[in-house]
Amino acid sequence: MTVSKADHLCVLAHGLWGNPSHMGTIASALKKRHDENRLHILVAECNSGNLTYDGIEVCGERLAHEIEETLSQLETDGHKIRKLSVVGYSLGGLIARYALGLLYARDWLDEIEPVNFTTFATPHLGVRAPVRGAQGLFFNGLGSRTVSVSGKQLFLTDTFRDSGKPILRVLADPDSIFIRALAKFRHRSVYGNVVNDRTTPFYTTIFSSVDHFPDLENVNLNYVEGYDPVVIDPNVYTLPLEEKEQLPLLSRVWQNTRNFFDKLPFWLFFTLFVMIAIPLFLIYAVVQTFRSRKRIHVHEEGTGDTFRRYRMPVAVRRVQNAMDEIFEGAAARQDPDYLSSSAAPSDLEGQPELPIDKTKSAGKESTGTSQAEGSTDLANGIAEVATDDTVNGEKRPTLALTPDQFSMIKSLNAVGFRKYPVYIHNHRRSHAAIIVRSDKPEWKEGHIVIKHWLDHQFEL
Repeated sequence: MTVSKADHLCVLAHGLWGNPSHMGTIASALKKRHDENRLHILVAECNSGNLTYDGIEVCGERLAHEIEETLSQLETDGHKIRKLSVVGYSLGGLIARYALGLLYARDWLDEIEPVNFTTFATPHLGVRAPVRGAQGLFFNGLGSRTVSVSGKQLFLTDTFRDSGKPILRVLADPDSIFIRALAKFRHRSVYGNVVNDRTTPFYTTIFSSVDHFPDLENVNLNYVEGYDPVVIDPNVYTLPLEEKEQLPLLSRVWQNTRNFFDKLPFWLFFTLFVMIAIPLFLIYAVVQTFRSRKRIHVHEEGTGDTFRRYRMPVAVRRVQNAMDEIFEGAAARQDPDYLSSSAAPSDLEGQPELPIDKTKSAGKESTGTSQAEGSTDLANGIAEVATDDTVNGEKRPTLALTPDQFSMIKSLNAVGFRKYPVYIHNHRRSHAAIIVRSDKPEWKEGHIVIKHWLDHQFEL
């Protein structure tokens, strides 16, 4: 009998309302590329289904426990793990960041080398719509009340322990165990959809203060060679527009009319669907929120030392501190608001958003700030790192984000990530298609995304 000599563990974490099968395509692609003699794969099971209602903290503790149990079992079976990679999809990326902070605090990341950290369509800034006025209050207020603790956290209306801050803000605190854990990884990358992802819009998946793709009809996208027309070059998003011959007026009117009637059946169906589905969803949300609160109470009070050991100070230097469519459709009606140039945070202006080394080596794309550089940035603070509000010389307006979100952007950019825009053309639900959440032919463009990740951002 051949004993596996693999010393690398890759953890896959699914998203809200998800289950391990959602990560099946990524797991299969990893297995085809790296057999079991080179790589162990853990598709996390601890937060399946409605358990993701219970919040990032509780779900993160469960994931940290599952990883520790897996490492212990592998060692018992004769496999000494020396390397760790983590992949998070949607909410799973936030849960993974929390779990990694706990593993860092328990010294696991000193024993095991963190190699790759990647998120796909993860709302690093939350899902609060950057919309002001009554419309924004309604959408953000409703959303924060429909998914128990996770809803409050994603809409930034929670307070984490005694910090006085939302948990996502604490996750991005430069002095926290969570940012220190991220900085240890050799490669850090994020992939986000530029269109049709109303669950996690592009700005939150790549933590940006501007909308880089407000009008895809009038841009000439610059794709990564060999992965077009899906993965956009992270160094130069767009190229100069080619001159187009303008259609005659009657042709333009006819084209717009056809487009309207092509979309009409969808919007009629969607309106009818929402009228029926939203009341049912709200009833379902109330039931699941009640159940979630009971689970959280049991988790807090009845688990003995199993999870209590994860309740530790989160700062290094300071101790204090089948529903996707409904959300996507509701968010689709929210056009973002922008801040005036005078209202934009002054410390965010004129600095590069993408702290990326544009050189390439050994056929691999650069992964951004190195571990040493990331640690230096953190030691010196994050005042120098901010966002770039220009694209190809054209100034982009600043989104109407919150002060907490601007702080998160600065801190995450200081760590250094490779940021890949993804353009899914063939299906409206790009949030699911980006990782081919199930084997649907119309989601096949997601295979190109996964191939790019394996070719350029996953190192064994």
